[in-house]
Amino acid sequence: MLKKLQLKKHAMTAISYMLPLVVASGLLIAIGNLTGGTQLTKFTGDYSLPSTLTTLGVWGMGLLAPVISAAIAYSIADRPGIAPGLLSGIISYNIGAGFLGGMLGGFITGWVVAALVKYVKVPKWAEGLKPMMIVPLLSSLIMAVLMFYIVGQPIVWATNWLTTFLNSMQGSARFLFGSILGGMAAFDFGGPVNKVASLFADGMLLQNVQQPEAVKILASMVPPFGVSLSWLFAHFLRRRIYTKREEDNIKIAFPMGIVMITEGVIPIAAVDLIRVVISCTIGAAIGGGLSMAWGIKSPVPSGGLFIVPAMNKPLLFCLALLIGSLITAFLLLILKKRVPDDKYDNPEDDLEDDEDDEEVNLDDIKIN
Repeated sequence: MLKKLQLKKHAMTAISYMLPLVVASGLLIAIGNLTGGTQLTKFTGDYSLPSTLTTLGVWGMGLLAPVISAAIAYSIADRPGIAPGLLSGIISYNIGAGFLGGMLGGFITGWVVAALVKYVKVPKWAEGLKPMMIVPLLSSLIMAVLMFYIVGQPIVWATNWLTTFLNSMQGSARFLFGSILGGMAAFDFGGPVNKVASLFADGMLLQNVQQPEAVKILASMVPPFGVSLSWLFAHFLRRRIYTKREEDNIKIAFPMGIVMITEGVIPIAAVDLIRVVISCTIGAAIGGGLSMAWGIKSPVPSGGLFIVPAMNKPLLFCLALLIGSLITAFLLLILKKRVPDDKYDNPEDDLEDDEDDEEVNLDDIKIN
């Protein structure tokens, strides 16, 4: 049943539409805050450019619930789902259901619109009005009732409870939560598990809970930094653990990691999947746990090292990132096998494992 509903497909489609807005709004807030801007509440008289940037970024963040709701509804029901999806998201934002309400509202809107398109029959003369007026109006009326009176309030209660719970966590509970979130963010190098962690962190940012965003950013950079450090350490120790092709890929993965693009590690993981995944996940989990335990917050959801100055504790963030990356590097040095000289320069041997290892194909790694 769940497979038929294609929940993952519609959610991933919505995320792809939402991410540019998240990044642009977050960077506007960061630039505005770093240059002394504050959010404007009155628009009479003179106000500074930094304040306009901060205000625009805050407004952009407020659009996330309507955008993801409309995008999910569009993915399910095509263009007739856009208008009621936007309205569902606006209701969610204004009643306090936030990002989670926007997502659920988007799914319900899409299914309602799809049902109306399929089952509502109109006279032949009104067929042209059906996708432009009849279906959007009926679905908007239905979603207004559902979001205001039935679905919305439980989500508000759940969101408020989760926000209170995250803000009240102390000590080991914070470390454990950060470890789980960090491990998820690094586990599949930008794949579905990473997207779930990112979605959660972005949703919490809308509730002004900024610690998960810092964990997400850190965990997305640990794999490329950890792999790069392991190659550097292996070079000084004269212990070759990567082939020539892998070394070339690492040189590309490192700068990608600076801007928080984890996918550069995929070619390295593809030839030694289990060891690389274990090393990166553990390193990101420990780094994420430290970030959460130290109360590091990020008001910006993306940008890598370039947005570290916007965090509340940039030096501690860098320390947590370094610790996580070093743990990944040391695990790789311990777990990975030495590459024989005759296989170092031979690209055909890059994907061959020893007799005791499972064969891995590049096609096994999929990014959605």
